[in-house]
Amino acid sequence: MRRLWITGSVLALIVASFIFIPALLSGHAGSSGAVALAGPASTEQAITDSGQAAVKQAIAAAGPAVVRIDVTGAAAASSPFGDLFNDPFFRRFFGNPETPQREETRSLGSGVVISYRGEILVLTNAHVVDGAKTIRVTSPDGHAWEATIVGSDAQIDVAVLRLTGDSSSLPTAELGDSSTLEIGDWVIAIGNPIGLSYTVTLGIVSALDRDIEKPSGIGTYQNLIQTDAAINPGNSGGPLVNAQGKVVGINTVIARESSSGVTIEGINFAIPINAVKDILAQLVATGKVTRAWLGVTIQNITPALEGQFGVKTGEGVIVSDVVDSSPAAAAGVERGDVIAHVDDVAIGSTDELVATIAPRGIGTVVDLTIIRSQATLHVKVTLAERPSEEELYGEETTSPRAGSPAEAAQKFGLTVGPITPSIAQRLGLHSTQGVVIMGVAAGSRAYWAGLQEGDVLLEISRDPVPSVEEWDRIVSQAPDDADVVFTILRSGRQLYVPLP
Repeated sequence: MRRLWITGSVLALIVASFIFIPALLSGHAGSSGAVALAGPASTEQAITDSGQAAVKQAIAAAGPAVVRIDVTGAAAASSPFGDLFNDPFFRRFFGNPETPQREETRSLGSGVVISYRGEILVLTNAHVVDGAKTIRVTSPDGHAWEATIVGSDAQIDVAVLRLTGDSSSLPTAELGDSSTLEIGDWVIAIGNPIGLSYTVTLGIVSALDRDIEKPSGIGTYQNLIQTDAAINPGNSGGPLVNAQGKVVGINTVIARESSSGVTIEGINFAIPINAVKDILAQLVATGKVTRAWLGVTIQNITPALEGQFGVKTGEGVIVSDVVDSSPAAAAGVERGDVIAHVDDVAIGSTDELVATIAPRGIGTVVDLTIIRSQATLHVKVTLAERPSEEELYGEETTSPRAGSPAEAAQKFGLTVGPITPSIAQRLGLHSTQGVVIMGVAAGSRAYWAGLQEGDVLLEISRDPVPSVEEWDRIVSQAPDDADVVFTILRSGRQLYVPLP
């Protein structure tokens, strides 16, 4: 009987469960009026609602501090971003800056208002206000101020503006920490694209630490944030905001077309706000940024380069070129050296070397630990002030496209030709030494290595290639699967490129 009673109790409990659980799932808990459990549809709605609320709160926090910047003067004509303002929508609103009848040019950008040491200032791009005669800043509520440039830095493309008159009532945005960004984080771009004031777009962080060539062709922007939040002409200088409403970047570059003419969408770039914070004090105090300089072109060691230089990834950076008459050249640093330490600071990447050198004072002597041909050396270098991009890299150059290459052996998917005086002039070279890449076969080893038409090939596995004849001699002895590292010159910079 006891066993039958237990069995009956269990059955009763099971039956009760089947009655009670559906009641909960259907949103009822009997006559007691207990709170219903959320079903799948209501859960999804709750997630959607919370996401929308977060975005709206972020916009409400930063949006009132985003301003429109109208510039008159030579800004558009002298700006390396002048082609961005040739958009037909932009011309519809602002006319064509290149129209001969106009005596002054006009350009449009965005900015974000911040409070810095008790003063109201505006952050924007240097290219937005470059060459400006007049600058007018307008807040979202329509109030306007004249502005002057406090400081500008073309290297990372940031400028600081000061407003004339009483601006104490302007809302300010909070600067965040861009080092905490991760791929996939929500970000919001706010600005004035093509004259449409106060426009908000939403996206994610697509990539971090992007290095891209500047639109002028002179120098590179480094460590940029890549986002798919829509950015258009007029957005430049506006903030990139995280989901907490804090500024994590300054929008700067739009990728519209690849080098082969393919239309690009959803690839936009912003300056990390930490890079701006690092130089803000100098910009406000002196109007410019002074950076210490070794005078070397550097690149990270990759697994493909470990065998060539005898150093493992993360144990130093390769000196791919040494600038003539630079501090490094004067101290005896050579191309192919690996910088492993600066004083007692271990260097594992190019970013670490730049971050270690740039803040040091001009005239400071640093002790470089260098690995050269697997021997360890110590070299003392007296740091100098970093020259401008134009002084370092010269005028903009273009790839040679006219003419046909001389007869040369095709190898690794490469077609090369001699560097004639006319090609040297077009590439901004001071010598005809080397060979120029005239073609890269799709799908070849050279193609997958990223070699490009117009690259100048200087060495093959550290052996000089001064001419087509020397190229022919070296590659004729190399098997198709040879372990090869090319030394190339691209946009004024030398790089080591291993073939996969």
